[in-house]
Amino acid sequence: MPKPYPQEFRDDVVRVARSREPGVTIEQIAADFGVHPMTLTKWLRRAAVEDGERPGTTRAESDEVRELRRRNRLLEQEVEVLRRAAAYLSQANLPKRLYPLVSELAADGIPVAVTCRVLKLSRQPYYRWLAAPVSRTEVVRAYRGNALFDAHTEDPEFGYRLLADEACDAGEPMADRTAWTIASENGWWSVFGKKRGRSGKKPGPAVHDDLCTVTDEQGRTRHVFAAEAPNRLWLTDITEHNTGEGKLYLCAIKDACSGRIVGYSIGSRMKSRLAVTALENAVRMRGDVAGCTLHSDRGSQFRSRKLRQALTRHGMIGSMGRVASCGDNAAMESFFALLQKNVLNRRTWATREELRIAIVTWIERTYHRRRRQARLGRLTPVEFETIMKTNVALVA
Repeated sequence: MPKPYPQEFRDDVVRVARSREPGVTIEQIAADFGVHPMTLTKWLRRAAVEDGERPGTTRAESDEVRELRRRNRLLEQEVEVLRRAAAYLSQANLPKRLYPLVSELAADGIPVAVTCRVLKLSRQPYYRWLAAPVSRTEVVRAYRGNALFDAHTEDPEFGYRLLADEACDAGEPMADRTAWTIASENGWWSVFGKKRGRSGKKPGPAVHDDLCTVTDEQGRTRHVFAAEAPNRLWLTDITEHNTGEGKLYLCAIKDACSGRIVGYSIGSRMKSRLAVTALENAVRMRGDVAGCTLHSDRGSQFRSRKLRQALTRHGMIGSMGRVASCGDNAAMESFFALLQKNVLNRRTWATREELRIAIVTWIERTYHRRRRQARLGRLTPVEFETIMKTNVALVA
């Protein structure tokens, strides 16, 4: 079964095909983007249905029906939760605890997330209660909190260190750091304490180690952006450019072996979703990528929880360079420099759509299939990967 193309890639190919110059055939556009002409024809028909030019069910209508079914099922679950909760709380002989009710509804097939949302409960405390209704740690922390609260009530001018000393005299010894944590969570500050403000933002900490560094015999470290086979090391970054409608952002992922752009995403906002979509598009184009390393800078988009979850889901490994160091991702910066020189700076762009078509056309038609690279033996990235696949097949 052929692998599905990402929706963003399909839309870009359709845009290029619709805006082609006179004399350019569908077959030429399909060859430039590496797809079958019949596939491109089907995409054009589907786009015509989406635009109302041909009869048929649009994607929006299908999504609307699916969403209505989902909402109907969710409303039925919410009604059942409210009905059971009313019956449960009306029993005067039972304690008013809702966690057992959540467990009963989960056993009947109603998700815990739905029950907790309707009853305005937090799921994390429920799961902790489910594992251990009262843990020893919570008991110890409660006694320490009581001792600190009593000390703070008697002497509001004491800081957390003096509060810890008072709690120790009351029979609840603890470290100063523990006392500070409990006091800060509850807002027990000294009346003479200073209010500290933030003067500016600092770069966030790296969530991955730098896996692209090597150390030579003299103890000096340098970055190596190379791989012996495809899908071993990917590089990613985000670039932006101004248009008449505002900025346009491109998140691209490059294979360090062949230099091919294996996935990208283009949008009008630089959010974590841009990086996640680019990664998902790359995985769909390349197939099994378990064990592949994704190297990036320390941008908030690449440190986000959504991207880390996507890496874990696909069995990939994250890697990050230092703060404000372009050399830590030089291979990706060089690609963006080529894009800047060959596309972005060639003219002014009135609309985001116009710039988007120019970017994807240059990547798929010129960079992938016409621009030969010296490090690849004067081959294009597509030719280099084709030869590698052929050699692997012959060896097997």
